[in-house]
Amino acid sequence: MNRVCILLDSSNFFHLVLKKLKIREFDYDSFTAYLAKDRTIINRGKRFYVGTVREKQGNFRSIEAMSNQTRLFTKLKETGNWEIKTSKLRMRNEKITIDDRVTNYKALLKAGFTEIEYERAREKGIDVKLATDLIICAIDNQYDIAILISSDTDLVPAVDWVRRRCKKIVEYIGFSIPNENNPDLSTKPTPTMIAKTDIQRVLVESDIRPFEIKTQTPLI
Repeated sequence: MNRVCILLDSSNFFHLVLKKLKIREFDYDSFTAYLAKDRTIINRGKRFYVGTVREKQGNFRSIEAMSNQTRLFTKLKETGNWEIKTSKLRMRNEKITIDDRVTNYKALLKAGFTEIEYERAREKGIDVKLATDLIICAIDNQYDIAILISSDTDLVPAVDWVRRRCKKIVEYIGFSIPNENNPDLSTKPTPTMIAKTDIQRVLVESDIRPFEIKTQTPLI
């Protein structure tokens, strides 16, 4: 009962951890070895789920982001034997109404701003791919324990299924990263994931920092 499969929702991990800690490059291989401890990671048992960046004509940042992402994918495949599961990022315009939920909203209203429109990238289908792998690998009896690095509650039905029908163990990796300036923006483990999994591990900043790679490259 020591075969593990590690499923990492990279966008979730980026926004909840790397971005909050301003980590520009991360040692995913050492991190997964730390999570596995003395357990055996199965063949093709490190899976990285991510939305792919698309180039926008005339936008240097998008070109740079694509280059950095390609470099990361190459490194993961060559040095860590990762399975990279991708979906395209979809862009859509969203609006924010200026009210008391917005910092300095009074100044913005006084300046004549009542709403802000911006373009936002959305991943489509990543949670489906992760849930599918979780189930199929359980049906094929490829793992004993699934280590899930995601706080996306859309995965709960799949987690329930593999635990109930396949008698697999699901280990949830959550994070606790406080934001002293704005507690509402703190990263916290998801109560639903804690309640619906067999093993729960909550990591703090001191658990994450040893895997930071010092670099001047942009955040990935």
